[in-house]
Amino acid sequence: MTAAEPGRGGPATGTTGRAPAPVPRVPAARRGETPSAGLDVLVAGPLTTVQDLGRPGYAAMGVPRSGAADAPSLGLANRLVGNPGTAAALELTFGGLTVRFRQAGLVALTGASGPMWLDDRPVGIHCAVPVRAGQVLSVGAPVSGLRGYLAVRGGVAVEPVLGSRSTDLLSGLGPPPVSAGQVLPVGTAVGAWPVDVVAPVRWLPSPEDLVVLRVRLGPRDDWFPPEALAHLTRDEFRVTGESNRVGMRLSGPELRRSDDHELPSEGMVPGAVQVPSGGRPVLFLADHPVTGGYPVVAVVVTEDVPLAAQCVPGQRVRFRAVR
Repeated sequence: MTAAEPGRGGPATGTTGRAPAPVPRVPAARRGETPSAGLDVLVAGPLTTVQDLGRPGYAAMGVPRSGAADAPSLGLANRLVGNPGTAAALELTFGGLTVRFRQAGLVALTGASGPMWLDDRPVGIHCAVPVRAGQVLSVGAPVSGLRGYLAVRGGVAVEPVLGSRSTDLLSGLGPPPVSAGQVLPVGTAVGAWPVDVVAPVRWLPSPEDLVVLRVRLGPRDDWFPPEALAHLTRDEFRVTGESNRVGMRLSGPELRRSDDHELPSEGMVPGAVQVPSGGRPVLFLADHPVTGGYPVVAVVVTEDVPLAAQCVPGQRVRFRAVR
């Protein structure tokens, strides 16, 4: 999915949100300076990005919120290492990350479940793991879910942009995706030593599972005939490979419109199910555009959007309408 494909339209008009969340007071490495406390990236994996809770409050400027695609998993990882909830961590898509620690610390991996090794020794996930300077941590491919969150005590201290350290793949704001050879600075811990050292594992789908997402119909469900709405809430869709942090393109029954008029650009939110002219729906995720010019037939309830973000290509998805 390219940046231009999910939604048509120009800049946002009049859409505002909450004030930006405060960024933890951890020093970022100065430009050109090699941090003494940090992570040496040996292998970056398919896609690793820095993420926090995003940039709320800038929609009127055309800036999307972005942030972690699965915010509950990010919050849990930060809690396990004693970070503030606003601290930045690494979001790993399909795992594959290997880093070397320049200092002793504490790390935790949450979200997508898979193997993790410290100096080739298996270690647990969803728990706090102490590390020593010079040790190497490797994360394997997940067996359930898509996106994992690696938090390090002190937070990933890249330079914030508009109050956030998040990488936004659509707008290009924030740091670029993590690459091999990079040194990621780690901040000084500002929170109390963590109380939780082990957390219950939240269910995430295996590739063969059917994922049911609750939706509320509208605001443009009146642009679709009853048979299209029946397909939406009765039939199965599959996540295609044309999916990323912007959104998931779905294959399955075509949702044909009864109204073929042009729609002025409207505000978009995470979980919006937009239907382009071809009838194949797109479910918007964290890096969604601020506006879009195709009708939104339904919106996934807020609590289910993180689950949608954990669906892998090929995953079966069904929508269930709720009020």
